[in-house]
Amino acid sequence: MFHETRPRRPRQFEEFTASELWCPRCRRAMPVRSRLLLVLPDGELHEYLCMGCAASVGTKTVRENRPAPIFIS
Repeated sequence: MFHETRPRRPRQFEEFTASELWCPRCRRAMPVRSRLLLVLPDGELHEYLCMGCAASVGTKTVRENRPAPIFIS
């Protein structure tokens, strides 16, 4: 049987970074900045803060493709 193979599409987006998010305090979409909250074994946790009122408006986890360390005692 003949299989037709389609060329794979390249991935268009590897990672998104928000520039504006809805702020419940300001009651509109506002520019945001990212702040590192926590370094995890598999990546980093970032928090988005409103640049108008400094309210937390979201989080993002940036995962790293590295094997987790294994500790043997």
